[in-house]
Amino acid sequence: MNSIVDKITELIKEMLQGWVLTNLEGMFTDVNDKVGTIAGEVSKTPSGWNAGIFSMIQNLSNTVIVPIAGIIITYVLCYELITMVIDRNNMHEFDTSLFIRYLFKACIAVMLLSRTSDIVMAVFDVGGHMVNSAASAITGSTNLDVGVTLMSMFNSQLSTMEIGELIGLGLETMICSLCMKIMSVLITVILYGRMIEIYLYVSVAPVPFATFTNREWGSIGSNYLKGVIALAFQGFFIMVCVAIYAVLVNTVAISGNLHSALWQVMAYTVVLCFSLFKTGSVSRSILNAH
Repeated sequence: MNSIVDKITELIKEMLQGWVLTNLEGMFTDVNDKVGTIAGEVSKTPSGWNAGIFSMIQNLSNTVIVPIAGIIITYVLCYELITMVIDRNNMHEFDTSLFIRYLFKACIAVMLLSRTSDIVMAVFDVGGHMVNSAASAITGSTNLDVGVTLMSMFNSQLSTMEIGELIGLGLETMICSLCMKIMSVLITVILYGRMIEIYLYVSVAPVPFATFTNREWGSIGSNYLKGVIALAFQGFFIMVCVAIYAVLVNTVAISGNLHSALWQVMAYTVVLCFSLFKTGSVSRSILNAH
């Protein structure tokens, strides 16, 4: 009779051990894959990330925004001329150099407007170079195989666990697995949200660029440019967050308690997601973009 009970107990334990290991095997796959591809995602320029979307954005910008920018730059240049005349006592203090400076300003304004796309793309090219340089400077791989480390810890301790402990551990790993999948989705949302924000900035670029040469309106253009640079720097900050995450997670290998190791990795992943959400605001605050 005891042998039958023992066999049933062993069968239940094997089933529970298999459940735990199955939960553990798929727990970190999504997050590890996403973390490993972050460098490639954030280093892409708007045209390289999705050529179809970029072509649509350019078409919208050329057909809708550029005519509006032409109206704005005409108003800005007329306002600049009127201001220049009034400042010189209604032309009583006539100076031919004023018209030379005005023509020079007008040429610069038209040139900036005509080269808007090239300037904005150059900013993101520099941002992509920063991300690639940061990725090569990070020691160790960002594609962390945490599951193997934890499974080796679990395998050494699963055989000593009773049914109650295995049920608790199974529920624990199931909850953690679900949370890790949610974290993977959040990382995807952050990366895609950043690219969509970049496309929104690119789509209206001619309008703020049309205001650059005016003293009063120029703050619109300068703030826009700071926002574009902040988006480029955000990619670099994302790589810094990934590097910190890689270092933190690697410390799990020296942990001896499987429960604490499991929740420690979970905590690090939550911190990574929170940090990625904050990269945009940090970048804007540093560059005083608003």
